[in-house]
Amino acid sequence: EIFFTKCSSIFLLGSSHRVTTLSCALRAPPPARGLHSESPSAAPQRRPFSRVSEEDLTFFRRILQNRVITDPDLLESSNVDWLRSVRGSSEVLLRPQTTEEVSQILKYCSNRLLAVTPQGGNTGLVGGSVPVYDEIILSTSLMNDIISFDNVSGILTCQAGCVLENLSQYLEDRDHMMPLDLGAKGSCHIGGNVATNAGGLRLLRYGSLRGTVLGLEAVLSDGRVLDCLSSLRKDNTGYDLKQLFIGSEGTLGVITAVSVLCPRRPASVNVVLLGCESFQQLLETFQLCRGMLGEILSAFEFLDSECMDLLKTHLELTNPISECPFYIVIETSGSDATHDAEKLHNFLEEAMTSLLVIDGTVATEDSKIKALWSLRERVTEALTHDGFVYKYDVSLPVDMIYQLVLDMREHLGGGAKRVVGYGHVGDGNLHLNITSSAKDPSLLASIEPFVYEWTAKHRGSISAEHGLGLKKRNYIYYSKHREAVSLMSKIKDMLDPKGILNPYKTLPDTSPRSSN
Repeated sequence: EIFFTKCSSIFLLGSSHRVTTLSCALRAPPPARGLHSESPSAAPQRRPFSRVSEEDLTFFRRILQNRVITDPDLLESSNVDWLRSVRGSSEVLLRPQTTEEVSQILKYCSNRLLAVTPQGGNTGLVGGSVPVYDEIILSTSLMNDIISFDNVSGILTCQAGCVLENLSQYLEDRDHMMPLDLGAKGSCHIGGNVATNAGGLRLLRYGSLRGTVLGLEAVLSDGRVLDCLSSLRKDNTGYDLKQLFIGSEGTLGVITAVSVLCPRRPASVNVVLLGCESFQQLLETFQLCRGMLGEILSAFEFLDSECMDLLKTHLELTNPISECPFYIVIETSGSDATHDAEKLHNFLEEAMTSLLVIDGTVATEDSKIKALWSLRERVTEALTHDGFVYKYDVSLPVDMIYQLVLDMREHLGGGAKRVVGYGHVGDGNLHLNITSSAKDPSLLASIEPFVYEWTAKHRGSISAEHGLGLKKRNYIYYSKHREAVSLMSKIKDMLDPKGILNPYKTLPDTSPRSSN
């Protein structure tokens, strides 16, 4: 371990300074004050889909045997989103194990005009992974086989239902790692990650799934199987069809398998927690960090003092440094521990002598690294214990990220319990969260459309990584021109002409539809 003697306020998180290490997996919160189901009036009108009959159940049981779930108690968790803010009323959960079974299911549903909601780990935050009405839930949870891994190229091919954390553990034993990391890694599925184009904590270093997913297999609404499961890093033959399905939220097809380019596992990992007096100093620290850490910088995250208070109050986590208005979590990863330590030492010394940061701590051991990461990864969990949560995931020019939090606090006055901000500085991605003691329609009316108008005014996106799902579908025009939405609608019509795949999601209710 390395002690930074020239940085008097920087100390190493060692055995003399205990920090409670807790699981970083995102767990479904217990029933919490203020978490209620959405009012039915908030949902779009049910479309004229067929309802599931005994004859339909007989067909599904013939294909899946005992993997057809109709017990209401067993269906409960699949009908409700992780935040418990959206609730469907599906009476059937199907659990296929193979692409062929998914194909048979969708072909039948298309012929019968039965709507289907694809569902992975159900960790989404915009209501995209649960039914709105009585749509059949098609779960990928049993599609969890690793098909192959090429240790030379680092290309992993697996079924869509593999849990992200399980893939990470599999790769760790083979000296590789997944290119993405999420707080929900203990529950989320790789297929759902791809379907929502999940970003996460490593995007700064490894880029988005649009670059690391080399191929995928998807089943279309009529049961046809689209095999784009390439493991080639270069393939310039025609249109790159896989990109249609990355981020489509299950509205164009059901992803059944993916191939992902996985980087080598770094030999040296350090995590730093720093404190800053202002957001401007935080931004200057980011600039300094990029310049001095360069190729070993793998994450640069932030949270404000309100987030830290939530972590201490609701999860009893310990803040290992002095109280600060802003906190930074920096991760470095490289192949040479001595080289990385020297670069990190030089950066910390400069950050301290320049008075950009006022306190900090460094961890190099796995357990202590997890403890520091938990301060960033578990903010979402802590928020669920603070009351009803209004969540917004926006991308903005980096220098404007926190201004939205300040302007929202001023706009709401005392109308909200808390207005907090955290997120991925390196990606320009802010997670704005507003809590109240209970669900409050008047508060929501003050938040929306103000938050979307503000984001659009500053040339941002109303969804950086969570998607649109059910909750944000009608706000798409704040980020996309009408011509773009019209083209999206035509693509939906072409690939899912009956509209049975994840209806009421992603595209707005007023989306212009094809006349054919």
